[in-house]
Amino acid sequence: QVQLVESGGGLVQAGGSLRLSCAASGRTFSSYAMGWFRQPPGKEREFVANIDWSGGMTYYADSVKGRFTISRDNVKNTVYLLMNSLKPEDTAVYYCAARLGSPQWDPNHYAYWGQGTPVTVSS
Repeated sequence: QVQLVESGGGLVQAGGSLRLSCAASGRTFSSYAMGWFRQPPGKEREFVANIDWSGGMTYYADSVKGRFTISRDNVKNTVYLLMNSLKPEDTAVYYCAARLGSPQWDPNHYAYWGQGTPVTVSS
C-alpha cells in the first residue's frame, strides 16, 4: 500500500510555470507506475501524464504535450509534474495516483490517490 500527498499548486498567470510534487510513503515506491490526473471545475477527471516504475517511459495527454514534464525520484519517493506555458484551461485540481504494473491513462486502473492540489491559471 502507498499513501500519496501532493503539493505545489497555486495561482499563476498565463504563461507561467509551476512544479507539482507528489510524495509517497512506503518502501516499494519504485514498484509503482505513477500518473497525474486533473479535474477542471464542473468536468470529469482526465489524464495528464504517467511514468513507468523506472522513469524511462512517459506518456502525455495531447493537451499538455510539449508543455508539461513528468519525472520521478525513486530515492526521494517523489513524482513531479513540471508545468510550463500554463493556460487558463489548465485550471483544475491535480491528483497523483499509483498503480502496480504498467502505466495507464484510465484513472479507473489506479488504486491509490492523493488528496489533490488546486492549480488556477489567470488570463
